[in-house]
Amino acid sequence: MRFGPQIALWPRAGVDPIRICSRGFHRDASLGNHSWDAENSMPLAKLAHRASSAVALAIATVPLALAPQPAAAQEAAPQVPETASGRIPVAEFVKQSNMSNARISPDGKHLAYLTGQNGREVLVMLDLDNLSRPPRLIIASEEAREAGDRTMTGFRWIGNKHVVMTVISRENLNGNLADFRRLVAYDIDSGKLVQQAWRDAGGDAGQILYINHDTGKYLLQRDSVANSTERWGFPEVVEVDVNDGSFKMVQRTNPVVRGWAADGSGVVRAGFNSSGDTGKLRMLYRSDDSGNFKTVYNEADKTFTATVPIPRMFIPGTDEAYVLSRDEGFDRVYRVNMNTLELGKPIFEVEGYDVQGIITNEDGTKVVGYRTFDGTLHNTYIDPTLKAVQEALEEVFGKGEAILVDYTEDNRKFIVYGGGVEREGGYYIFDTKSGSLQLLNWTRSALKDAPLNPVRAEWYTASDGTRIQAVVTYPRHRLGQKNLPVVVMPHGGPFGAFSATNSVEPWNQPLAEQGYVVIQPNYRGSGGYGRQFEEMGREPGGYGKRMQDDLNDILTYFGQQGAIDPNRACIMGWSYGGYAAARGAQRDANVWKCAVAGAGVYDMPLMNRWDARNLGRFSSGFQATSEDPEGISSARNTDGPWAPILIVTAKRDARIPMEQAETLVSNLQKSGKVEGKDFRYIVQEQGTHNLPYDDVHIQWIEEAYDWLQKHNPAYIPGDGDQPPKLIKFD
Repeated sequence: MRFGPQIALWPRAGVDPIRICSRGFHRDASLGNHSWDAENSMPLAKLAHRASSAVALAIATVPLALAPQPAAAQEAAPQVPETASGRIPVAEFVKQSNMSNARISPDGKHLAYLTGQNGREVLVMLDLDNLSRPPRLIIASEEAREAGDRTMTGFRWIGNKHVVMTVISRENLNGNLADFRRLVAYDIDSGKLVQQAWRDAGGDAGQILYINHDTGKYLLQRDSVANSTERWGFPEVVEVDVNDGSFKMVQRTNPVVRGWAADGSGVVRAGFNSSGDTGKLRMLYRSDDSGNFKTVYNEADKTFTATVPIPRMFIPGTDEAYVLSRDEGFDRVYRVNMNTLELGKPIFEVEGYDVQGIITNEDGTKVVGYRTFDGTLHNTYIDPTLKAVQEALEEVFGKGEAILVDYTEDNRKFIVYGGGVEREGGYYIFDTKSGSLQLLNWTRSALKDAPLNPVRAEWYTASDGTRIQAVVTYPRHRLGQKNLPVVVMPHGGPFGAFSATNSVEPWNQPLAEQGYVVIQPNYRGSGGYGRQFEEMGREPGGYGKRMQDDLNDILTYFGQQGAIDPNRACIMGWSYGGYAAARGAQRDANVWKCAVAGAGVYDMPLMNRWDARNLGRFSSGFQATSEDPEGISSARNTDGPWAPILIVTAKRDARIPMEQAETLVSNLQKSGKVEGKDFRYIVQEQGTHNLPYDDVHIQWIEEAYDWLQKHNPAYIPGDGDQPPKLIKFD
């Protein structure tokens, strides 16, 4: 469940944010399952065959040919793999991947990425000029849980010789847990770790604002305790030399600024502050490094649905920036005058949907594309080179099955994710000069390019006439069959979040593989569909009521279409989805055969008090539960009939206190509900809100499937078919 307005207080122009992975910090000698042999470094025979049709493609700026690999092209037609006809176990879909968060060095010689090892993730580096050489371990990545834990939460390249990692240290301060954030650079030549501007650093010294890859200098926003601790949380900006971690002052603290933004030339141009109690976001701006900052915005959005005009990229040589704004109902891209905040005409939009963001070049001086959503998340490129590469790769992999993950500064080498729509995928390196396309690694070794269960974005009509989009996953072994069992899976959030056909949430595939139709609705209040649709979820009678009706209405609509049997339906979710699952089990026991609730909120008054203490009075209103908090709380309504419910809680969940699940379970028992029959309760001792390890993630999906099978089997005698043979993996 996501609480509080999602506002980036210190956006960066042109520098991708260090990805937050919420993992840990230690060294380990082994590297897990990697195969860098000749066979694995060549595309599949089918891929090579499809590539031959794209051989003579040309780009205005870069000559491009996707040349098939001769050795692969001469292979005999592959036999049908067992994964095509057999049934893949649920656990195989949630294991740590072989490769994720891949980042190529600016010169294209090395690749840093996360890989699974013994159920955890480790950060490794691969020599792209010598793929036969095993990847080199840099650091292990886990989840900080207790005082004393260390966590590597993200990484990126600075220049060609340093991978800079964000490290978090969790400490006990006067009985409360606090995270200290620092940067550490890994020197790929010496193998040494170099502390980055640690001297006099305070609680947070980990936000990069600007990078000059040529010089190895970058701007770092950090708290400082050099003179006192009175301005804790009011950061300064220093210029850091990645080679030795030395630094010099660029921007001193400001008593009303808690975050800074720099332009594509390394000039600090804006400052931000927000109040969890008043909700006001204050923005300061200046035209250049010689000017003074002045306040240009200081307002609160009491609806939590407006878009704050935060600059996404400063336009060089002007007082303008690109912003996203819902000024006309949907998030569109505008040019804005930063002195007056006057919007120009929209320069990019997607009819009926919110634009998700802009994509800039590495320098942050040019827009090269946009992030869009229409039920599926896309990168829409306007840069001719990137657009041509994308189109050429889609000729090889299929429409929507080629994602440009990262690329070198000269656009010669691209890291590409191929697959993900019709089949499981893998990571490839594509050389635009030679036309070579090489497989680096499958996402998961066991599955390789196993066929996926088809996913579609479809519309249904709620009982009050509202049109709602849902992501529907159909079981591939039962295509064309009618009246199938269904699992309705509401997403977390709830507001501003949404499900997409290519969402990273992995539970639709394992359950569809077992024979269920899985429907993930973007119920009213979900993001992506404009301000009015999001406001509908915040209206009186929305939270826990009309939003809950949207889930029930799925059964009516898709039942009438014949796709599902409304009498064979369960509801399942995590975070807000866990709340909705428990609310469904409590409010609509006659609708759902069972419920599976993970990391949910079950007592709203209790949670609202927690939020007010930890997020501030204003931010605690983000959930829009003030109208009837007791009435929409499943834990306060445990008498009466309930659908059988599986309750899973993470003991180290820092977002949803474990007392939520404890309260629900205690009240169920007081109401005479029997554990093992009416409910099952699982406490994940090592779990957090993010399901960080294989063991806790596998436990979640396997327990969920067992509960579904017990109360709503995927296959019953009247179906007329039998489950395919379950495949066993080593």
